[in-house]
Amino acid sequence: MSSRLAPRRSVSLAAAVAILLLPLVRPVAAQRSLAPLSPRGQTVTPVFEGWYRNADGTYSLSFGYFNRNSEERVEIALGDSNFVSPGPRDQGQPTYFAPRRQWGVFAVVVPADFGQKKVTWTLRVRGETFAIPGHLHPDWEIDAIQGEASADNTPPGLRFTTAGADARGPGGARGGPVEAKAGVPVALTVYVTDDAKTGSTGSDGRRNATPVDLTWMKHQGPGAVTFSTATHRLAPTGGTGTTMATFTAPGTYVVRVRAGDSAASTAGHAQCCWSNGFLTVRVAP
Repeated sequence: MSSRLAPRRSVSLAAAVAILLLPLVRPVAAQRSLAPLSPRGQTVTPVFEGWYRNADGTYSLSFGYFNRNSEERVEIALGDSNFVSPGPRDQGQPTYFAPRRQWGVFAVVVPADFGQKKVTWTLRVRGETFAIPGHLHPDWEIDAIQGEASADNTPPGLRFTTAGADARGPGGARGGPVEAKAGVPVALTVYVTDDAKTGSTGSDGRRNATPVDLTWMKHQGPGAVTFSTATHRLAPTGGTGTTMATFTAPGTYVVRVRAGDSAASTAGHAQCCWSNGFLTVRVAP
């Protein structure tokens, strides 16, 4: 992250925390993030995390979420209870919500002339409604996608074909469809490249570059998904990651793979060190 934008980041991070506490519908909703952890039965809040510039002049609005449950994985189907507006209701948001705070889960691309317009993600869960707008306010710009000032590090690049350009950041790469059958494992493969610019220096003076960590997870779909290898580690320069995925029910799914190249990949507020890949899988009976 550039020193030029450091004050901007601190403002954005404070604003992101404030969003979690904002009473979007009823005051009671604002208090739950401060309550003791509950394993299940709690709500899920959408979070706007900022925007970044794309090479073609468009912008990407990055969203994550806060699942207040410490154990329960919440499902909210696309439709009246889970939609983005204006435009198509499905703009890449998840229907599967893992426990606790999840950063940079998807991004909505808006045109170069978007100006002061807004894109809103709405979730309705357990009788409560939460809606958060995404925008291009200057204080919310994420510059770390283009490289951290400390190491000139950029997030890993992902693609789902052997040829073609890499994609980086929360909006990431898209691929598929892959054809599968319910109950029958199918191979899912992602190709990863990285600049190997993160790491540490050992006592012998040699630099140890950080490997790229991959995590596979369900993003959208009607049934459960299991992975033969849900997480694995690649070389600091990337490589090929393959897992066998099994889907319990027929339908259309989106599987997300997240690639991170530093410890900050798990501290999503840094918005610097990971990329998403979204792979569509069509599952027959």
